[in-house]
Amino acid sequence: MDYSFYQHYWWFLVSLLGALLVFLLFVQGGQSQIYQLGKKESELNLLFASMSKKWELTFTTLVTFGGAFFASFPLFYSTSFGGAYWVWMLILFSFIIQAIGYEFINKQGNLLGNKTYKMFLFLNGALAPILLGAAVSTLFFGADFVVNKQNITGFGSNMVISSWQNPLHGLEAVGNLWNVCLGLAVLFLSRCLGNLYFINNIEDDEIRKASRKWLLYNAIGFLLFFLPYLIKIVLKDGYIENLSTGVISVEPLQYLNNLLANPWIIAILLIGVVLVLYGFICTILQSQFIYGIWYAGIGTVFTVLSLLLIAGFGNTSYYPSLVDTQSSLTIANSCSSEFTLKTMSVVSLIIPFVLAYIWYVWYSMDKKTVKQ
Repeated sequence: MDYSFYQHYWWFLVSLLGALLVFLLFVQGGQSQIYQLGKKESELNLLFASMSKKWELTFTTLVTFGGAFFASFPLFYSTSFGGAYWVWMLILFSFIIQAIGYEFINKQGNLLGNKTYKMFLFLNGALAPILLGAAVSTLFFGADFVVNKQNITGFGSNMVISSWQNPLHGLEAVGNLWNVCLGLAVLFLSRCLGNLYFINNIEDDEIRKASRKWLLYNAIGFLLFFLPYLIKIVLKDGYIENLSTGVISVEPLQYLNNLLANPWIIAILLIGVVLVLYGFICTILQSQFIYGIWYAGIGTVFTVLSLLLIAGFGNTSYYPSLVDTQSSLTIANSCSSEFTLKTMSVVSLIIPFVLAYIWYVWYSMDKKTVKQ
C-alpha cells in the first residue's frame, strides 16, 4: 500500500460520499413538488412529516463530503471553494433556508408565516440540485483558475496559491450548457427519487397516485438530460498527467479509456443504470409496488460513483483548468501528504459501523409509514 494506493483509496471514499449525497437529494426533489403533490392542507402535512425525518441527512452528508475533500485533496478545496465561492455560497444559502423552513414551518405564531417557510423549502428543492449538478460537472468541463504551487512555501499576503480568473467566481459554470444539462438531470433525478420515497413512506392513495404520475414525467426529463450528458462524457477528451514529468496534456477519449481499463467500473455503471430503470419502471407499471426507492437509490449511488471514479482514475485531471492546462488538478498533484492519508485511512475503518448506525436509525424511523 504505497502513496498511490492511499490517493486512489481516498478518491474512492470522496466519490462514494458524493454518490450518497446525490441519492439523499430525494429530500430536495420532494420539496420541489410540494405544490404538485399536496393539493390539500392534510396532504401537505403528510409530505412535510415524511421529509422532516430525513432532511438533516442530506446537509450532514454535504458537510462531510466537503470535509473529506478538504482533508484528502486540500488543493481542490482551496481552489474551488475559495475561488468559485459564489456558487458554493448559493448552495449553502439554499440549505440554510431549508433548515429555517423546517424549524419554523409548524411553530405557532412564526414571524414570516407558514407560506413563506414552505417557499423556502421549495426554493431549496429547486435550486440545490441544479447548482450541485453544475458544480460537479466542472470536474469534467473545467473552470477558470490558475495554481501557483511555488507560493506554498512562501510568506506574506501576496503568496496566493490558487487564483480565480473569472469575476463571476463560479457562477460562470451555468454559462456552460453541459453543466446546466447535468444540473437539470440531477434536479429531475432528485424529483424521481422524491416520488419514490413518498410512495414508499406515505400511506395515502392520493399522494401515491400523484407521485406515480409525476414519476413518469420526471423520469422522462431525467433521461432526456442525463443520456446526452453521459454520451458526451464518454466521447470527450480529457487531461492526463505524466507522473514522471508532471506535465499535463490533452488525451482523446480519456474517460472512455478509463472505463475500458477498469471493467469493474463498467460493471458498477451498468448495474447502477439497470437498478435505476428497474425502480422507475416497476413503480410506474405496478400500482402495488412501493419499493422503487431502494432499487433506484442504490442504482443512483452506483451510477454516480462510477462517473466520479473515471473523473480521477488513470492519472486524469479531475478538475481541468481552462486558462492554464498545467494548473489542472489530479489526485496525485492535489492530495495531502502520505502521512496524512495513511492516518486518515486508519480512522476511515470505522465508516462501516457509522453506515450501520445510519441504516438502523433510518429503519427505526420508517418502521411505520406516514398516514392520516
